[in-house]
Amino acid sequence: MPDAIRPVAFVAVLAAAAAVPAHADELADLINAYRAAPGDCDGRPAAPAGRLAVEPALARIRIGPGTFLESALRNAGYEAAHAEAITVAGAPDARAAMDVIGQKYCRTLRAAEFAAVGTAHIGDDWQIVLAQPVVIPPLPDWPNAGRDILALVNAARARPRTCGTQAFGPAGPLTWNPLLGQAALAHSADMAHQHYFNHKQPDGSLPADRATKAGYRWVRVGENIAAGQRTVDEAVASWLDSPGHCANIMNPAFTEMGAAYAIDPRNRNRTAYWTQVFGAPR
Repeated sequence: MPDAIRPVAFVAVLAAAAAVPAHADELADLINAYRAAPGDCDGRPAAPAGRLAVEPALARIRIGPGTFLESALRNAGYEAAHAEAITVAGAPDARAAMDVIGQKYCRTLRAAEFAAVGTAHIGDDWQIVLAQPVVIPPLPDWPNAGRDILALVNAARARPRTCGTQAFGPAGPLTWNPLLGQAALAHSADMAHQHYFNHKQPDGSLPADRATKAGYRWVRVGENIAAGQRTVDEAVASWLDSPGHCANIMNPAFTEMGAAYAIDPRNRNRTAYWTQVFGAPR
């Protein structure tokens, strides 16, 4: 192997790149061929690993100082649960680069936690980014999600619970109210669109104002909000873990509920904003 070929392990710093040089996919193909039949790794027989998806967004990453890997991936439009990168300097072609990384980084190249790869080179400098993408489970439409929240809340209310230092006995089940559902949807959509997280909207409106605007005649209104949870179960669990939100859920004075979530389609992370509105009708 020529002395000019220098393998460099890299896991922390990347910078965004411009166009991906030609022929970068050849190295990705070689990596996948290696994963299918790795032979020995560190002197021991190595089991095959699954094929990596060739991801153009990962090939748009350029290794360099000054930017954290997580930020660089996000700037390239790729959300990773885990990622690592390897650089090789001085390799004249993809096969020479593969010879180096196959010897030095066999464990990394065949790691089962990776599902995607992106490669690029500029001159004789090569880079490989391996990643496991964040998997965002699909959510049901908001009315079905709201009714799923209702079912979990009623299951929680059916048993005694302590919210912080406050003890609650079992409470009767809540019923779904579509007007409260609309109030919840309006607030979730407003938070998602304007990128804030607060019970008070920028126009000054509060939960009771939104319930009234939706047409709900009330004697008592309460609201829980959450952001970033990927599923209905996560949203309800986060409320039950918070004393104030938990107290709203367990409050026997509430008899009705509506709930919804909203996601701004421009939000690359698909952050869900959740709202749960409780009421006691007049």
